Amino acid sequence: MTGADISTDGKVAENARSRIVAAAVMLIAAGGRSAVTTRAVAAAAGVQAPTIYRLFGDKRGLLDAVAENGLAEYVAKKSLRQPHPDPVQDLRIGWDMHVTFGLEHPGLFTIMSGDPELGPASPPVSAGLNVLRQRIRNIALAGRLRISETRALALVQAMCVGTVLTLLGEPADRRDSGLSEVAREATMAAITGEARVSAQAGPSGAAAALRASLDHVSVLSSGEKLLLEELLNRIADSAS
Repeated sequence: MTGADISTDGKVAENARSRIVAAAVMLIAAGGRSAVTTRAVAAAAGVQAPTIYRLFGDKRGLLDAVAENGLAEYVAKKSLRQPHPDPVQDLRIGWDMHVTFGLEHPGLFTIMSGDPELGPASPPVSAGLNVLRQRIRNIALAGRLRISETRALALVQAMCVGTVLTLLGEPADRRDSGLSEVAREATMAAITGEARVSAQAGPSGAAAALRASLDHVSVLSSGEKLLLEELLNRIADSAS
């Protein structure tokens, strides 16, 4: 079937579109966004390269369709839960879900998170921001927001996305399992003025203080300092 046939047959075009998006998702999962080339997608989907341009316009259009597909599944999963009555806790839950999704779908996450080099945010990315915007509005309506909604939105977005990208930059077996919670609570405290009190502040606080003072310790060798620093890091981070 020719490209012209595809462009005039709605059912065939939709079938080809679905195969192309599925192929792009598979390539992204295997090799990241850089693996999505016109030739690779066309081969995986069993279509001619011009078909991709007819259906999506360009690579940005294809990536937007991939993001829209991934976001639809993500939103469907989130809709299965009822909003928490506490709007701050609801934002916490949303944060955790976003981080989990990003770590499980790294290639898709980088597309959904937006790329300044590609210009304005795509519709699926904008839709995701609207969900976050409403969660922050709910905190404001409850009288618990301590900064502007605009700044709160930017801060939560930057901190959450930055946390995922930082974790993705580390080998899976070396990721700091408590980083997301620490970043989340620092963000919550910044936008609400409400800080959680750690029940394990004693030993972890003492370890953090000693760790910060290691540069002034002269009675230990370099090797001993490295060993002690590793132990203190583990104690200090255990509370998170």
